[in-house]
Order: sequence, then structure tokens, then C-alpha cells
Amino acid sequence: MASAQPAHVPLPPLEGSARMWGTVALSAATFMNVLDSSIANVSLPAISGDLGVSTTQGTWVITSFAVANAIAVPLTGFLTQRFGQVRLFVASILLFVITSWLCGLAPNMTSLIAFRALQGFVAGPMIPLSQTLLLSSYPRAKAGMAMALWSMTTLVAPVMGPLLGGWITDNVSWPWIFYINIPVGILAALITLAIYRDRESDTRRVPIDIIGLSLLVLWVGSLQLMLDKGKELDWFHSGQIVLLAVLAGVGFLFFLAWELTEKHPVVDLSLFKRRNFWTGAVATAVAYGLFFGNVVLLPLWLQQFMGYTATQAGMAMAPVGLLAIVLSPVVGLTVGKVDARRYATFSFLVFALVLWMRSRFNTQADFMTIMIPTLVQGVAMAFFFIPLVTITLSGLTPDRIPAASGLSNFLRITGGAMGTSITTTLWENRATLHHAHLVESVTQGSHAATSALSGLGSAGLDSGQALAQVNQLVTQQSFMLATSDIFYASAVLFLFLIPLVWLSRPQRGGGASDAAAGAH
Repeated sequence: MASAQPAHVPLPPLEGSARMWGTVALSAATFMNVLDSSIANVSLPAISGDLGVSTTQGTWVITSFAVANAIAVPLTGFLTQRFGQVRLFVASILLFVITSWLCGLAPNMTSLIAFRALQGFVAGPMIPLSQTLLLSSYPRAKAGMAMALWSMTTLVAPVMGPLLGGWITDNVSWPWIFYINIPVGILAALITLAIYRDRESDTRRVPIDIIGLSLLVLWVGSLQLMLDKGKELDWFHSGQIVLLAVLAGVGFLFFLAWELTEKHPVVDLSLFKRRNFWTGAVATAVAYGLFFGNVVLLPLWLQQFMGYTATQAGMAMAPVGLLAIVLSPVVGLTVGKVDARRYATFSFLVFALVLWMRSRFNTQADFMTIMIPTLVQGVAMAFFFIPLVTITLSGLTPDRIPAASGLSNFLRITGGAMGTSITTTLWENRATLHHAHLVESVTQGSHAATSALSGLGSAGLDSGQALAQVNQLVTQQSFMLATSDIFYASAVLFLFLIPLVWLSRPQRGGGASDAAAGAH
């Protein structure tokens, strides 16, 4: 149903308490959404045990959410045209609340996976539209501050997820990791409706691109399943992974051909004609993939080979949000006056420094040594999201911002999934290689090996136990070397991303301002 209001009439920014409460509601919905992508990770053993399945089967609780979410995010632009920004956002929150409640009530793993997939799908429009509505709430000069407030929720939530999920699972019960969404979601929906109901965007009836949607489901679903199951099934040695790769590749090519010729495409691929969009979106996706892969790797290494508990590993990761929260408002206030490419470059340089510092770790590293780079990483994160979103959305007209935000967030989510799979696979492969090299030196002619074995023998261990002990030390050392390799390679890749950012064109007055102008 078309709106009576003429197209593209700019709405005035919100003022005073309305703007404050609008920001709180939008940020709370985003926080809830991002938190749910990681909160179940540490609860998997408890969920699997309660529902009588293996932990491997339990990983589908995470996979199903990720696959459905990745499919739904790029549909945001199309759905916004049909239903309007505000209606779609509020509906997305309320459906998320209902599916969260159903996840908590799930009597078996099959129903939990189905409800998680549904939860991921209905959550799709939430993050892109929270960006769009937030930018429309602030005057052009304060667009950077709006993005700073938004980005804080996306920075803190992935760190809070495992900490909160672990605490709830240990002290209450795992269904409550889903039930906590209910009060937060209801409040966010009510406040959003109260403040934004008179600020609905224009709608128009566009035909549903069934073929485009089907191809999107096929290739994205196949790609996500391939990434999630690859390590478990030994990648391309498995016929199942090869089939998924072929489906993803062929489906993607058919999807491109169809969407580029369709009159009403389900995903607006013409955005890639804009240099600022593709440079910003690709840089964000690759950088987020590197960042997320290392976010997964560090606690894995700490828990498996450094003797840390889940809580201690969480504490080592937690300081990442401190400087990010302090510096994000500064970046937000100044991004309109400073070339966003300079801020993004600074972010990548600090990320490279942090990862280089981590590549210097050894098995004797204490808690403080491990925590210092995490603290410094907060600086990189503060200068990461805001300038890159600024570049990506700069110069777009209001009707294209939801589609652009949806597509760039889809690339970011996919980048995160690929980063996790590639990082963990390379980590294990490098560890196997280092283990083989280290074992070659454990021979009868090696003075270090014989003295270590004789020392263990004098401690009361027989030859078998002594060799097992030495093998354990070799395994720990091989994974330490593999961890250093990944950190070092990631640091180098962050440096290679800097020229990509400089391919974008600077916008007069700052891209965030332009994005904001388009959004309201």
C-alpha cells in the first residue's frame, strides 16, 4: 500500500528524550541480536547433554541460526519496500521474542534447531534497519555520533555473549539464554513503536522475486553448511563438502545472472557499481573475518593448551570493550571532519600491531601479557566500524540505504563465518606440520630429548608415561607455534587491506553525514 506522503520527504531529526530513548531501544534490539549469535557457544555441552545428543550435533544450534540469518539479512531492502522500515523493524523484534521463547521451550534437538533457524531468519532485518532508523534520528552533523553509539553494541555483544551464556548455564539453566530476550525485546519494540510510528518510510507493492530468493537460499545455505561442517568432515576429502561447494558455486553464478537482469531483484546488486560501497563493504567483510577468526582462536588456545577455564578465557577477552567504548564517541564526533579513510587505516595498523604482539606469545605467557594486546585492540575496534560504515553508505539516496546496509551486513556476517572456518582449519593444519617437525628432533641422539626422558624417569614415570608426557609438551608447543603463525599472517593481511580503503573517494563533509542525510 503506497504512502500518501510524497517520496523522499526528509523527516526532521528527533530531539531530546525522544532521541535518547530511540537510541536506547534500537541499540538494545541490536545488542540482543548480536548477543544471540554467540551466547549459545559455551552452553553447547549443557544443551547437548540435556537433549541427549552429541556436542557435534549440538553445533547445529549455532549453524542453523547463522545460515538463516545470512539468508535474511540481504532481503532487508526488498522487505522494507513492501512493509516500511518501522513496521518491519518492530515485527522483526516481536518475532524474535516469540522464537526465543520457543527455543527455550524446545523439548528436543530437532525442534530447537528448527526454532533457532526461524529465530535467525526473523532477526535478519534488525541490524540493517537499526542503522537506518538511528541515522534518521540524528541531525546531519551528529551522524558520526549516531554510528558510534550503534557500533558500541556490536563491539561489546560478541564479548558479552560467551561470558553471559556461561554464567546463565552454570547458575540458572540453558533455556534462560533465550528467555532473557523476552523482556528486552518487548521493551525495545514498545519504545520503537511509540517514537517511530509516525516516521514510517514509503512503501510500494513490488512483486516477490521467487527465483532470486530460491537461488539465494540455495547458494548461501550451501556455503554456510560447507564452512560449518568442513573441518568436521575433512573438507574436500568428503563427498558431502564437494557437493555443497558445487551447489554454492553454481547457485551463486545463477543468482548473479538472474538478479542482474531481474526488474525487481530480491538483492540490489547494482550497489556494487558504486566504488565507495564495494570498497567499504569488502574491506569490512575481510577485516571482520580476520578479527572474528582471531576472536575464536584466542580462547580456544587458552582453554585447550594454556589451562584456562572458560571464565578465565572470557576475562582475558573482556578488556577489548573498554577503550572501544571510551573512544567510539570521539570517533563519532570527528568522523565528519576527518577523512574516514585515515581512521580506517589507523584501525588496520593497530589491528596489525595487536596481532604482531600476539604472534610473540609463548607457552610461558602470563595473564597480563595476554591481556595487554586485548586492551590495545579496543583502540582498533573504535576506529573500525564507524569509518567503514561511513565510506560504505556515503552518497546514497534514502531509499537505497536499507538495501545497502543489508547487503554490507550480509557480507560482514559471511566474512565472519569464513574467517572462523579458515582460521580454525589452518590452525590445526599448521599444528600438525609443526608437530611432525618437532617430533623429528625427539631421537635417541638428541641431548635435550634424552635428558628430558631421564628426568621424567627419575620422577617415577615408566618409559611409556615419559614418552606420553613428552608428546603432550610437543603438542602444546606445536599449537603454540601454529597460533603464532595465524596471528602473524593476520597482521600482514590487515596491512594489505589499507590500499583497498584508499580506492574509495572522500565525500565532502564526511560520508556518515551524507548517509544520515539520505536516511532521514
